[in-house]
Amino acid sequence: MSRSFSLCACACALMVAGCTSSGQDELQAWMQSERNAIKPSVQPIPEPTRFVPQPYGVEREIPPFSVEKLASLLRGTQTATASSSALIEPELARRRQPLEAFPLDAMAMVGSLDRSGELVALVRVDRLLYQVRPGNYLGQNFGRVTRITETEVVLREIVQDAAGEWIERPAALQLVEEAK
Repeated sequence: MSRSFSLCACACALMVAGCTSSGQDELQAWMQSERNAIKPSVQPIPEPTRFVPQPYGVEREIPPFSVEKLASLLRGTQTATASSSALIEPELARRRQPLEAFPLDAMAMVGSLDRSGELVALVRVDRLLYQVRPGNYLGQNFGRVTRITETEVVLREIVQDAAGEWIERPAALQLVEEAK
């Protein structure tokens, strides 16, 4: 037992010797020298730019959403149509037909009939069938039927481009065959 007691006493003595402050002092001195050696470089913040207010110079012009602006645009449109009748424009004064309430992609050509030598297309919209002849209007873009064949309805749409000018655009409804 004395041998184990002496081993235990030696281990305790070694542990006490390892906890002396001589190693700590060196470590703390090194840390302090490293802190003193580091010199941060901070860029100074630039001075803020001075705001110079600009006067609003369009007091005399018509506000963009006013009634006067709309009236001036309508007056300009009417004079443009009167002066140049060759321009493409939809017939806004005519009575709208029932199939103009639906977009073209909601319609499907499901067949055709021969009525007294004239082809009539059968167009389905919302489970209802409509007879369409050349000259009828289809779709929401002022589309007018120009030709009907056994497999398609060809029409000419009038739409506005990015500049607001009216342009013609060809469109067609193809025959849709349903599988049973």
